[in-house]
Amino acid sequence: MPLFDRKDKSRYNVFTRRSLVVGGGMAAVFATLAGRLYQLQIVEGQEFMTRAEDNRVSQRLLAPLRGLILDRFGVALADNRRNYRILVVKEQASDGVEAALDNLARIITLTPQDRERVLRQVRENRAFVPVTVIEDLNWEAFSRINLHLPYLPGIVPDVGETRSYPFGAEMSHIIGYVAAVSESDMKRDPDPVLSLPGFRIGKRGIEKQFDAEIRGTAGTDRVEVNAYGRVIRELSRDPGIPGDSVYLTIDQEVQDVLTRALGDQSAASVVMDVETGDVLALASTPGYDPNLFNVGITEAQWRALTTDDHDPLLNKAIGGVYPPGSTFKTAMALGGIEAGYGDLQVFCTGSLRLGDHVFHCWKHSGHGLMTVATALQQSCDVFFYTMAMKLGIDGIDACTHALGLGQPTGIELPGERAGLIPSRAWKRAALGRPWEEGETLVTGIGQGYVLATPVQLCTLAARIASGRAVVPRITRFVGHRPQPRVLAPPLPFSQSALATVREGMRMAVNELGGTAYARRITETGYEMAGKTGTAQVRRITAAERARGDTKTNGLPWKYQEHALFIAFAPVGAPKYACAVVIEHGAAIEPFQVQVAHDALLFTQQRDPVRLPTAYPVATGDLRRTYALK
Repeated sequence: MPLFDRKDKSRYNVFTRRSLVVGGGMAAVFATLAGRLYQLQIVEGQEFMTRAEDNRVSQRLLAPLRGLILDRFGVALADNRRNYRILVVKEQASDGVEAALDNLARIITLTPQDRERVLRQVRENRAFVPVTVIEDLNWEAFSRINLHLPYLPGIVPDVGETRSYPFGAEMSHIIGYVAAVSESDMKRDPDPVLSLPGFRIGKRGIEKQFDAEIRGTAGTDRVEVNAYGRVIRELSRDPGIPGDSVYLTIDQEVQDVLTRALGDQSAASVVMDVETGDVLALASTPGYDPNLFNVGITEAQWRALTTDDHDPLLNKAIGGVYPPGSTFKTAMALGGIEAGYGDLQVFCTGSLRLGDHVFHCWKHSGHGLMTVATALQQSCDVFFYTMAMKLGIDGIDACTHALGLGQPTGIELPGERAGLIPSRAWKRAALGRPWEEGETLVTGIGQGYVLATPVQLCTLAARIASGRAVVPRITRFVGHRPQPRVLAPPLPFSQSALATVREGMRMAVNELGGTAYARRITETGYEMAGKTGTAQVRRITAAERARGDTKTNGLPWKYQEHALFIAFAPVGAPKYACAVVIEHGAAIEPFQVQVAHDALLFTQQRDPVRLPTAYPVATGDLRRTYALK
């Protein structure tokens, strides 16, 4: 073969091998690309499409509309209203945020604290994120800002929803309030809606007790965003499900009368239906304005509330505990009669000696011969010292628990205290000392270790009036779900025992010599029965007793005795019960009786059964037929 043919053939073979290597390599590359493309578009296509969609579309939570809280006739006690607020957007503030705030301050008042908060939040957020400057503006201020808006770059008016409490302090301890979510709230509740800026939850009262139901279900807002997270357009919106409304047993008209009757006293009072346990009014004075907490309470306002010696933040009706004083004698009388001492007669000389100690009656000259009924009428201490010795502390413990004392009533409000009925076991565990007989006598007149809340005292009056173990309740419906109601079982006391105690309470109010006679209800058919009480808050020394100096009128307010009263009406067919506690109010006695007089008379006159025409339950426009004296 010629030499050049062999060379050409050799070059051809080399070219062919190179072509095959290169072609194989290219085929492998394209096969790899095709495989990867198949994996990305076919195998994992849906996942990457979802990621891309997530980058383009942002889904944000929307706060649901909070449910209403209404009284028994549909009057709104907590509702929602327009919230006129002003926002600032850094990227739109051409001259800077500080200049924008300076311009805004020429129209409305901005505090240094407002400015500091806004500047801090602007630094912490992206430039396009709106920051709230001020909320809860009135329409005049909001309109003025809108009028000057062309000269306020970076300022954005906005209209939202906020909680409103139209009756303010009058309903504050029942309704409570909403406030900003804390870190502990978020740890306790996993609901993602709590993470929304500015979202508020119930902190006290009904707002807290039924927060999960009133809160509702969050909605969603789907918006298209760019790579920086700025909203381009809204794609869809689901407003969510509004919260359930809560219907209470409260009657706002009765609550108003009761609150005004208590005035500026540090006091509490409860009015209850003795048959159903429905609480028509539950007042604790002084109250506070729950609207303050809605947009943020100032440091000065908080300091004023927490340093007030009348403790406006405490719901005294369920969280205040007091020695029940002589109101406790009604329970003692029931227990004594049931134990076989219904015929007991005691001659009161003004004191009773036990060993070396003398126990005094409030009437130094004595009451003379007393029976159960007359001892209740005139509130004879010596009679109930004697009854206490016969019952013993174990007997007292048993009968008083049956009447709802010494344990929470179960009313649907947070913060209820149990009070205290002392026993041998309790003292040994709490104080490490044995029970002494003299302490039994003091317990018998509602002093010593005994403690009760006003709602417990109202329950006591209701149980005596009805003869059943009624339980107070304050809610009727949550949404469309009625709160369960069961017929209360009979009390473990005979009808004759209950009748005797009711008669003693009737005499205490309606017969001359009764401790509440001066403030009785004189209108026929509306008469009340009741029992007064005075509770010491300091020990009276032997020297003071020897001087006859047992009154505390001249002492500072905090050392004066509490004034108490429990009652039911009408006497012949009890329908309503009332309890009143005036802290350190014995010096203005019988003010507590007057409060119950006003509340029970108005409640009976307002009763739909007694009204001559149809009751306007839908409008709540009934005009008061009773003016406070």
